[in-house]
Amino acid sequence: MSDSSGSARGPAVIVDSLHKTYGDVHAVNDISFTVERGEFFGILGPNGAGKTTLVEIMEGLRSPGSGSVSLLGRSPWPRDTGLLPLIGVQTQASAFFLRLTAAEHLETVAGLYGLGPERARETLALVRLTDKADTPVDKLSGGQRQRLAIASSLVHGPQLIFLDEPTAALDPQSRHDLWDLLREIKAQGRTIVYTTHHLDEAEALCDRVAIIRDGTLITLDSPARLVRALDAPTRVLVPTDLLSVARAREITADVDPAAEVSVEGGSTVIATRAVGDVLGAVGAVAGLQDVETRRASLEDVYLKLTGTEYRA
Repeated sequence: MSDSSGSARGPAVIVDSLHKTYGDVHAVNDISFTVERGEFFGILGPNGAGKTTLVEIMEGLRSPGSGSVSLLGRSPWPRDTGLLPLIGVQTQASAFFLRLTAAEHLETVAGLYGLGPERARETLALVRLTDKADTPVDKLSGGQRQRLAIASSLVHGPQLIFLDEPTAALDPQSRHDLWDLLREIKAQGRTIVYTTHHLDEAEALCDRVAIIRDGTLITLDSPARLVRALDAPTRVLVPTDLLSVARAREITADVDPAAEVSVEGGSTVIATRAVGDVLGAVGAVAGLQDVETRRASLEDVYLKLTGTEYRA
């Protein structure tokens, strides 16, 4: 149990037998888990799975139907104003003071917590926006606005941060830049609860992920353990002009009869659990230049467990 200051005792988040229904719809159906202090915890699931309802209950924006949530040892519902300085929330549709500069916007947010402009400047530096301090918010790029939104959730020094799709609609470079920022935030010892549809991102950043379908928690573990448990074959991709499907079937018949051969784009694809033997055989016939191997990923786990196509 944490004291009223949110001192570091016990898990950062405890969700216990949480239910929420809307008529006949079980938006959250008996979900339980804990998030440890300093953990980067992902919540994944298809649209309509119940992620938003779950997170809004955790943040104290919705009441639970039954069950309970504890944040830093305190209940977020009924609304606990004493908890607000201890948590930060970045929503997918963050609101900005568009006519203010980045610095003025963040100084305004800091002022709501009784903090001075120096805290705003420190946080701008953390999210690498110091050079944009005097730029009007409406002149910032999409990636810069996302960093400013995260800065707004951090400026008061919260211990627990909720991030909702923080890299949505960003270009690949901006997305990877934001990954570095999120790693820095975690390295400060803060706890992050995070939703995303970018499964490669969740695999790269999260200590553990919870996958939700139809309001139910269907699995929770580290991305690496979830991938290992899938026990999926490795895919060997060879340009078809180097190795035809027919020739691939001939060589796999000798080294791995269980291998599956197919065509994908301009590649002959061999799905195998005998990777070394298959690579040796492919190398002897076609060489290994331009040959790729791809192991299973969190995306494969997600697709198998949810039975849905994800959209990044």
